[in-house]
Amino acid sequence: MKSEEAISNSNYLNSVSDFFLTSIPPLMQLSWQIVRFKLKETFSIAYGNYEYRDALIVSLKSNGCVGYGECTAIDYYHIQLEDFIVDLQRVQSKVESQNIVHPVAFYSFIALLNLPSFLRSALDCAYWDLFGKLENSSFLKLNDIQINPVPESSITISVDTIEHQIQKIKSSAWSKFKVKCNHFNSNEIKQLSQLDYTIALDSNGSFTKENCLWLQENEMTMKFHYLEQPMSKGAENYSVLRTTAFANWMADEDCQDLSVLNNLQPHYRSINIKLVKCGGLTPALEMIQHARNLGFKIMIGCMTESTVGISAGAVLSPLCDFADLDGANLIANDIAKGSSVVNGKIQLSEKPGLGIELM
Repeated sequence: MKSEEAISNSNYLNSVSDFFLTSIPPLMQLSWQIVRFKLKETFSIAYGNYEYRDALIVSLKSNGCVGYGECTAIDYYHIQLEDFIVDLQRVQSKVESQNIVHPVAFYSFIALLNLPSFLRSALDCAYWDLFGKLENSSFLKLNDIQINPVPESSITISVDTIEHQIQKIKSSAWSKFKVKCNHFNSNEIKQLSQLDYTIALDSNGSFTKENCLWLQENEMTMKFHYLEQPMSKGAENYSVLRTTAFANWMADEDCQDLSVLNNLQPHYRSINIKLVKCGGLTPALEMIQHARNLGFKIMIGCMTESTVGISAGAVLSPLCDFADLDGANLIANDIAKGSSVVNGKIQLSEKPGLGIELM
């Protein structure tokens, strides 16, 4: 039987232990906010018309440094930010108890948390930004990425009449354009092919197999930089596409992550890597290496997102053949500074981490 003195000492030790458990700050502090970005003009694609985008900004703080990541609510991906907040609340204590380790090791940890790729990406990018700031080293330096050459970014031309689309192209200071369409019209495609600009087509899955057969057998199609995601995703559709044809087919929704590359190889020459699709910068680096080994041309793409998300994607642009990083140029109320895209020219920040600062 314990003496009263032993019981008293035990209670004292337990209270001291409880004090330290509640008083020691977490190794990292995880926080988040939802921001609504107003678009400069209506963004029209095959999936619908959009006046704004809601985004989740994730922050990781340690030793006075803060790293930032972003993911966007996309209805056609069935992304609801409220669900992500529930996920963040579920994993917050686990994330905050992690030691500061190399980002690849941190990604191995978050890969076990059963999180959707969009949210993994936001956490992974925030951690790369934080880690670089703690190490006083940029992502480019940490990964030995040389910044030359860097491809120019395209800017999106929304679905509209062909006359208005051509007018926007001719009046723009950009030199590369991704033209959205929501139906197949051979006459309109011919008009675009005759312009003296670098133009890509993105139908967001609105073409049919018959449309694609016509395109890939028509020599005129070679004038387009690439033709992105021509049909709804799925092997039952892309099986008709051939890499040996005139069209430079580029997979977007068909290319979610590393696991699909071998299957896509006979059908797509190019792939669009988006961080939110594959899960962040860490898996994107691995995906780029594997895609190169398979002979793919690679584009780093984006959603409609702020400079937080664009700065993350931009650091991979020196490793890619194409860039589509116009997201922050489409919104009217950007919240951050970092890497930027000016009339298509990607200006990479060489500040620590991803160089992101909230305004």
